[in-house]
Amino acid sequence: MGGDAAIPAATEPVSSKHGGGWNELWRKEDWWAVWVGLATVLIAYAAFAQGTSIGWIAAAPAKWSTLDQLRAQLAADAVRYAVQFVAFAAVFTIALAVIGLRPGAFLASFVLVYLLSFAIFTLGAWDKAQTYNLEPPLIALFVGLVIANTTGLPAALSAAFRVEFYVKLGIVLLGATLPFTLILWAGPVAILQASIVSILTFLVIFFVARRLGLDHRLAATLGAGGAVCGVSAAIAVAGAVRARKEDPPIAITLVVLWAIVLIFLLPLVSRALGLPAGVGGAWIGTSEFADAAGFAAAQAYGGLAGPATGIAGTADQAVWAYTLIKVVGRDVWIGIWALVLSIISVTYWEREGTTGPVEVGQIWWRFPKFVVGFLIASLLVTAVTRGISFGDYNARVKPALIAPITSLRIWAFTFSFLSIGLTTRFRDFAPAGGRPAIAFTAGVAVNLIVGFVMSVLVFGTYWAELAK
Repeated sequence: MGGDAAIPAATEPVSSKHGGGWNELWRKEDWWAVWVGLATVLIAYAAFAQGTSIGWIAAAPAKWSTLDQLRAQLAADAVRYAVQFVAFAAVFTIALAVIGLRPGAFLASFVLVYLLSFAIFTLGAWDKAQTYNLEPPLIALFVGLVIANTTGLPAALSAAFRVEFYVKLGIVLLGATLPFTLILWAGPVAILQASIVSILTFLVIFFVARRLGLDHRLAATLGAGGAVCGVSAAIAVAGAVRARKEDPPIAITLVVLWAIVLIFLLPLVSRALGLPAGVGGAWIGTSEFADAAGFAAAQAYGGLAGPATGIAGTADQAVWAYTLIKVVGRDVWIGIWALVLSIISVTYWEREGTTGPVEVGQIWWRFPKFVVGFLIASLLVTAVTRGISFGDYNARVKPALIAPITSLRIWAFTFSFLSIGLTTRFRDFAPAGGRPAIAFTAGVAVNLIVGFVMSVLVFGTYWAELAK
């Protein structure tokens, strides 16, 4: 959700020079998420090929029902968690130091993030957690929100609240657990559904905003925030259209507010309607505005699937459907909207003072690089498991290769969800004002209604049968 991302200056010219050439490969957070994620997948495969696994370091609390069980489990795995923390801290510190973060500040803050995430993970492993819908993502978000909006934390401890880095890393790792054959099968449906909703949402927000008298640039920034992937899209388009300094914070505030509301609303409504896990995940993917928030909602709803609740499908189906809609279908629109709107801005909105045509390389600069990592990770695992039977996959590949990567993915997402809460203060929502809120809420209505119709009525069979 990008609370740590830089806001483009209002007078910053639109040019591919911002990409920084080849040094973008080691100076951009997007690319570091890709490198760390793909390195993890390759190391996991190397261990698997040697007949072993990275499962030892991918530790996570197991199910427990009594405090005695929990104490025994934690005592037995204490060394694993200590080594895991060192590994996380070392890799993240190196990556973020290269892009300009002070190592000392990050380490001090990451100790807090890891310990809180560990406590949240442990609570989520309680055998009564599902009864009370205590999924780790929702717990992490709630804990973060309570801390941020009550006692708060010293600014010195905020360096490790890297929402986008953690969620991008989690998405790359998710690619390794999502067979590419599934993307090939459902990808066209996801792209079609996401594209229809993205275009409709943008047009509704933009024209409602213009009808209310808002500036073209603010209307475009609001539209992108609602149509694509929230904060990242709002920031990208704000730079492309040379938005005023105050425009991106308004869009970001509304994105964050609605993303948080929908984290809780969408799983509750999906459960009340008894939607299959895949269908609920698709609706969440079509309706949510931010990757991290959407993953929280999809994972929470997927955790409810099973005979006990009567919700058909599996937890994986909810996450897979969400990913195909949101990551494969909607996030790729960032570059397209940024390019199209930058051309419109230069051609129609800024006739005076333009310095030249917009460069085509802009679309690659705006493109979310973690999507590339997601696809590569999926291709790698698909390639190395080619020819393996479904029975062998479940018996050998899943526990030794896929399960450890899944565990690390959940850690990354938990870090992200906690960071969302810790960086969200409700008092910051006040400056958004009435007219931008009305325009953005109109887009929310489109997302929810059209997304529901397409996920349930038009393509419901696809999502319900996903990966069966």
